[in-house]
Amino acid sequence: MVITELLLFALGLLLLVKGSDVFVTTAVKIAKQLGVSEFVIGLTLVALGTSIPEVGTSIAASLKHQGGIVLGNVLGSNIANINLIMGIIALRFILKTDRQMLVRDGYIMLCAALLFAIFIFNGVISRVEAFILLFLYGVYILFIVETRSERDRLFSFTDFVIYFFKFRYVRTTGKVLSQGTGTEANHDGEKTFLRGALLKNLGILLISTAAIWYGANLLVEGALFFANLLHIPDPVIGLSVVALGTSLPELGVAFSAARKGLGNIVAGNIIGSNIANIFLIIGITGMIAPLSITNASIMLSTAFMISMTVLFLWFLRSQWQLERTEGIILLLLYVIFLSYIFFAGRGTV
Repeated sequence: MVITELLLFALGLLLLVKGSDVFVTTAVKIAKQLGVSEFVIGLTLVALGTSIPEVGTSIAASLKHQGGIVLGNVLGSNIANINLIMGIIALRFILKTDRQMLVRDGYIMLCAALLFAIFIFNGVISRVEAFILLFLYGVYILFIVETRSERDRLFSFTDFVIYFFKFRYVRTTGKVLSQGTGTEANHDGEKTFLRGALLKNLGILLISTAAIWYGANLLVEGALFFANLLHIPDPVIGLSVVALGTSLPELGVAFSAARKGLGNIVAGNIIGSNIANIFLIIGITGMIAPLSITNASIMLSTAFMISMTVLFLWFLRSQWQLERTEGIILLLLYVIFLSYIFFAGRGTV
């Protein structure tokens, strides 16, 4: 029974990760066929691609009313992104970053973490609070769209706050909606070809979506089985096993970018993923069903996530790079955190 559940858990993880990869690739092809600009594709589909496993798993858990796994998955993924992935990458590479990433996106990531802490203070994330998080993510995306052309100007978190409270995202939304839909399929010969290619890609997209959904369900079911078997609370399983599994895409992207000397992409992917995990995933799942905090490990993990976010940003600010020593510190703190969470969840500390 245990071996069967372990194999099903592994199969779920494989389907989730591979299905997410195919989903993103196919979605980009469809977007191009429909005339969507490459910038918008990169901003939405590619930027969200590495968070799709967390999205699928969290939605599946939310529909099963397993809020502990949802919260544990998001918190565990954010912590793993900073401590595990950035720690591992820093052991082999020195990652260069820039000021723009810190003063705008880095502080927005910290703001998301603090807002999450405020929302869970009363023991539940309501649908209203979930909507606020989801809305903020939409505004963040529109803010990036609005500022993408002004490369010479350094945008900060303050600019984002002004953009939000002055409702400038309404104007940006109008600009995005008024963009052309492309002219690739204007010729009759191309229309027939693109229609066939589009139908094929839509079929692949549906299959990959089914793989993500089925894999996410297997992952959640397996997590619940082992949580009950080992008498470990759901949030602890979400914080450890599920979070580690769904963070694999971020690790793959980070290694690929680091080998090419693209430190900004490595750090940017982690920061962007952490922002999406809180604003987007908690927003979506909280809209499905309010998320209750019934385990002390969630509060502890939230405090640890905020602390690690501050430490990570401080490391990036130091000479605008992440060095090997800093990576070792992040990894050691991650091992200590996981050890405490696991043994505390089993009631042995």
